[in-house]
Amino acid sequence: METPDRPLFEPLQPMYARPGFLLRRAHQISAAVFESHCAALGLTQAQYGTMTVLANAPGLDQTRLARALAFDKVTVLRVIRGLSDRGLVRRATSAQSRRQLALELTDEGWTVLRSAQSLAGAAYQQLTGPLDAKETKELVRLLQKLNSGLANSARAPFQPL
Repeated sequence: METPDRPLFEPLQPMYARPGFLLRRAHQISAAVFESHCAALGLTQAQYGTMTVLANAPGLDQTRLARALAFDKVTVLRVIRGLSDRGLVRRATSAQSRRQLALELTDEGWTVLRSAQSLAGAAYQQLTGPLDAKETKELVRLLQKLNSGLANSARAPFQPL
């Protein structure tokens, strides 16, 4: 039986050198490093980021929280629900609008966040360990440039507080 002609595909090495592949792989590694450091606290990067924003902006509503973290509505809802179920975040009716929920850390949330700060710092040190200080600064600069240059292509808006 004759094999139909198949299109030629490029070798894998160019694919492995593409920014999208490398960014996705770096994100996988970043998440694994963070979660290994914060395993005892059961925190993910998304939860830690959420708690950090709420520590700096108590009473924030879910929409502004989502934008401050560049999360979509489903992701922010899932993260908040998980933190709320653990008693780390409290939801209350907003003083500005009865239709919005104001979010804030509970006392237990503050305790967990304080414990997580040094662990997150250690994760950051491990993640940037292969780079020297100048390379780390350049990596961050380039990622910021990439993110700002392509912000209009993102699925979720980013509006820092």
